Amino acid sequence: MDEDVILRLKKMGGQVEGLIRMLERGASCEQVITQFQAAKAALDKTFSLVLERNLKECMSQDDSKNVEKILKLISKQ
Repeated sequence: MDEDVILRLKKMGGQVEGLIRMLERGASCEQVITQFQAAKAALDKTFSLVLERNLKECMSQDDSKNVEKILKLISKQ
């Protein structure tokens, strides 16, 4: 179930490493910002996927306590 999430996170790790290399070699501001946006979008998408799965699981088990915990965590953003 979480293999796809792990794969996404590994790819994001590669994107972050690429960003570090870009900054070290003095890549253009435009290139760096573009890569930051891509990494952020990938992280946001993966977060949404994990959040959706957790909420569905809690709701299918009628686990309102955990749903409340998740909602509190989300509202801190």
